[in-house]
Amino acid sequence: MKIAIDGPSGAGKSTMAKKLAAVLGITYLDTGAMYRAIGLKAYREGIATTQEDKLQRLLDNTEINIQYKDGIQKIVLDGEDVSLQIREHYVSKLASDFSAVPIVRLKLVEMQRALANKADCVLDGRDIGTYVLPDADIKFYLTASLEERTERRYAELTARGEKCDKEKIRQDISNRDYNDMHREFAPLKKAEDAIELDTTGLDIETVTSLMIKEIKKVQ
Repeated sequence: MKIAIDGPSGAGKSTMAKKLAAVLGITYLDTGAMYRAIGLKAYREGIATTQEDKLQRLLDNTEINIQYKDGIQKIVLDGEDVSLQIREHYVSKLASDFSAVPIVRLKLVEMQRALANKADCVLDGRDIGTYVLPDADIKFYLTASLEERTERRYAELTARGEKCDKEKIRQDISNRDYNDMHREFAPLKKAEDAIELDTTGLDIETVTSLMIKEIKKVQ
């Protein structure tokens, strides 16, 4: 069973992918975290998206592993647990910028497909159903209003003790939507056979119930 979940930033993709994986007892692969890890490493090494030779060397010498400890997913970059660092707000833009570079997407899609072929899994991202796993057993496209996605991100960051400006978050999300939808290679879009769910105003349990109902139809 391969489940693909796509949608814009803050629509609830990761939350629902984790929830479904737990309910169904299958593996969750956080593809967004992989792009965040690459963005973080490139930032640390001072490599820009335009420096493709340096970026290719970085990709050739990067190892990303997804591990579970006490039921919690850990993102390990070259042996370092970067699970917390990749969730900092500035890394969101890095992930968006570097995910638009074809050589980055090709490398990470290769990793993602290899991981997905090993076990039943849920993958979330922006091109899972359209590019990474076009043959997924079921595909979802989650959306939510910009206002709600802004509130969710603001609540997430403040809960971690980060000081942030709500209007800047709203603008960052809006900019990322545009960049993700207009990038030349594997842009964010709904797969033709995806089930679209607007999560605005819905709690996790309600969305879970709706998704499980659809999954049972294909099991």
